[in-house]
Amino acid sequence: MVAYLQVEDLTKSFGELLLFEKISFGIAQGQRVGLIAKNGSGKTTLLNILAGREGYDEGRITYRNDIRVGYLEQSPHYPEDLSVIEACFYHGNAVVDLIREYEKCMETPGNPGLDRLLAQMEQEKAWDYERKAKQILSQLKIHDFSQKVKFLSGGQLKRVALANVLITEPDFLILDEPTNHLDLDMVEWLEEYLGRNSVTLLMVTHDRYFLDRVCSEIIEIDNRQIYGYKGNYSYYLEKRQERIDATNAEIARANNLYRTELEWMRRMPQARGHKARYREEAFYDLEKVARQRTYDASVKLDVKASYIGSKIFEAEHLCKSFGDLKILDDFSYIFSRYEKMGIVGNNGTGKSTFIKILMGIEKPDSGKLEIGETVRFGYYSQDGLKFDEQMKVIDVVTDIAEVIELGNGKRLTASQFLQHFLFTPETQHSYVYKLSGGEKRRLYLCTVLMRNPNFLVLDEPTNDLDIVTLQVLEEYLQNFKGCVIVVSHDRYFMDKVVDHLLVFNGQGDIRDFPGNYSDYREWKEAKAEHDKAAEKPKEEKVKYVRQDTRRRMTFKEKREFEQLEKEIAELEAEKKAIEDALCSGTLGVDELTEKSKRLPLLNDELDEKSMRWLELSEIENP
Repeated sequence: MVAYLQVEDLTKSFGELLLFEKISFGIAQGQRVGLIAKNGSGKTTLLNILAGREGYDEGRITYRNDIRVGYLEQSPHYPEDLSVIEACFYHGNAVVDLIREYEKCMETPGNPGLDRLLAQMEQEKAWDYERKAKQILSQLKIHDFSQKVKFLSGGQLKRVALANVLITEPDFLILDEPTNHLDLDMVEWLEEYLGRNSVTLLMVTHDRYFLDRVCSEIIEIDNRQIYGYKGNYSYYLEKRQERIDATNAEIARANNLYRTELEWMRRMPQARGHKARYREEAFYDLEKVARQRTYDASVKLDVKASYIGSKIFEAEHLCKSFGDLKILDDFSYIFSRYEKMGIVGNNGTGKSTFIKILMGIEKPDSGKLEIGETVRFGYYSQDGLKFDEQMKVIDVVTDIAEVIELGNGKRLTASQFLQHFLFTPETQHSYVYKLSGGEKRRLYLCTVLMRNPNFLVLDEPTNDLDIVTLQVLEEYLQNFKGCVIVVSHDRYFMDKVVDHLLVFNGQGDIRDFPGNYSDYREWKEAKAEHDKAAEKPKEEKVKYVRQDTRRRMTFKEKREFEQLEKEIAELEAEKKAIEDALCSGTLGVDELTEKSKRLPLLNDELDEKSMRWLELSEIENP
């Protein structure tokens, strides 16, 4: 394989904070590599270094000559006066420069040099380039190509930056959290897009389904070192555990031997022979291994939830609109005790607005919302990340509580609680401004959970959290003795946590689905196939022409004709009942599957009997 990138002995630190030390790895043509590490371990820093946006202390980075590298930053920036389509072509290539020159020519009176530019545009197939850019933007739900960048939300800007990277068709693609701010349809489109293109890829993402389906290799930064795994995310989990077990066993052996050698060091006189000096040097090497922390592969958090009564919340005939956009249209729902609900839907369908109405931040246009007296909300919002940057991490937590009750007489100190969320003692006494974006998100999550809520409302909790933290949070929510509502585009997270879904289809159309996201996706695909099968016979229906020469219907045919009329009416009634049930959102997964299998058979039987009825209707009835 042709080597595209080679990294040798790379070291990077910020003051006293050492992110990684003498790490080496390579990426060859066609490889699709996922980069995994805890927040604060240097994932984004490493990508910035590889993209030439940041310096490093030691080492060497070598790219193959003449390869084109595309980089999607975690937080992209563009000049505010650019339009969406101009931003899409920003930092482009020769074709982009040609398109920009053509557009400038068209805006200049007299269009100087237009003939030459038209010929070049044709030769470089620049027309296709612009069409492709608009096509990708449309897939990412960006439709106003003339809108100024300064009016875009952070999520829209990230999608424009993604389009910018994809249309240049680089040889080597570096992506930092590409699925953030994408709805589920967009994530699945991007999966398919990367799957059918032969681009070489290095990617950081917390979306484990996306990682599993797109990447065939994993590299991990852990304890300032790098480890490689020749397989997808599922393979990585298995082999990482084997590595952790082996490391823990090595540390345990070193500790046992260290005690013996320490006693020898204390007994021996200062003047030592050659063998003794060799043993002394070996002792210091052994000491380094023995002093390593063992890996805690089973980090668990079990915070006590406050008591919650039988009345949670009841929504009665809620309506909410913004102009012509309907969010809620006569929505009613009674929330059950210990219910775990997921909310899914495309961006702009009203998921976050619904949450804000529940939390009392937004008011409905009409309707009533009653909250139970015992309900204590814990709200993790997309815009709730506000800290005093000059405070220490431990002080942020102790300002809320110095001790966290776990129930059954157990309690955690603020420091112990932070360790459950992977904040080392050193990090706890560091200032908030020194934390990475993901570490700040993790700290914010700690401040929500430590207040002992009994009803958690989590709006996009998975954005910017590392995979290890997500695993801790998933297990916590699975065992949580309270109610949960989760809005998330992370399919793996939803599958692990929720019991059922509220599906926001837009314009106030909200359906309740009994199952997790994978169940819902499977049902959607089955329904699409059945709808397609139901439409097909209508397109292929044979037209029967009444013949001139007519015969009279026999007694047997007359009885068959009358029986067919009854059977067709019964089949049509059954078909309507199944279609209504499939659209109701009240069926269990087994019932959905059973009815979905019955529908195409029912259509075939109905078409067969209808055709026979048509044949008989052409015969003169005595």
